[in-house]
Amino acid sequence: MRSWSRRSSPRSSTRAPGSPTPNENLASSGENGALQRNHLRRYNAGMVNEMTERLLADAGLGPGMRVLDVGCGPGAVSFMVARLVGRQGQVLGLDRDARALESARARARELGLSSVTFAEGDLGALAPEHGLFDAIVGRRVLMYQADPVGAVRGLSRALRPGGVIVFQEHDATMVPASVTPLPLHERAHHWMWRTVEREGADLHMGFHLASVLSEAGLALEQVRAEAVVQTPATRYPTAAILRAMMPRIVQQGVATEPEIDVDTLEERLTKEREEANATFVSDVVFGAWARRPA
Repeated sequence: MRSWSRRSSPRSSTRAPGSPTPNENLASSGENGALQRNHLRRYNAGMVNEMTERLLADAGLGPGMRVLDVGCGPGAVSFMVARLVGRQGQVLGLDRDARALESARARARELGLSSVTFAEGDLGALAPEHGLFDAIVGRRVLMYQADPVGAVRGLSRALRPGGVIVFQEHDATMVPASVTPLPLHERAHHWMWRTVEREGADLHMGFHLASVLSEAGLALEQVRAEAVVQTPATRYPTAAILRAMMPRIVQQGVATEPEIDVDTLEERLTKEREEANATFVSDVVFGAWARRPA
């Protein structure tokens, strides 16, 4: 088991596009873009998205609610929320990445979801015209905030009294973890998380989530953690993620393209797990919700 030390480098004021965990924002354009997007969508549908959907439902999101999704990217969480609030509800996705928002709007049109809209903006400076919300949600957002308590406190001003704030954050404190040595899996995990750490992310935000919400003046209701587990029988799009992150990995001096050899990486990872007949925990995903006092 390995944990990363926390760096003191400043974090950006809004969510950086793409995280070490599978996210459609990570899919690059070009000839490999479609393949990467398909890998990431299959992963999200089968693993992390299930965790997110349970979290949102358990936090009380339901029909008719008006919900803000901060750092929405291409809208994966926004569309989950739309299913929960129904056609009588409203969902606004907010992000500063114009390209991601174009993708989100196109997907909303494909799905015929007129109740889901998207706007370009910074979660630290919500426009007054956005109004108040019954719920505010975010996934892999606070880990990129220079002042997460201040960010949540600011967001809570756009929440109706009694409204709920829900965040899901990945945490690298206890991962990677395996009883059996899996050196290639550990290196791949290092390439992802070290890159994001050098970009300024807080790799321990999951453990900080409860204190962030309570220090922002909210009434904490629940914190949970779930693990992403890989076995010889399960597949994980590590190679696709690293391919999409490659420019960032190289820029941050974490590894070189020949060192990663992404074209053969998935095959080598699968072989390592199968030969060792081993289980590998690659992510711990924290979720929490809290309410604005009525």
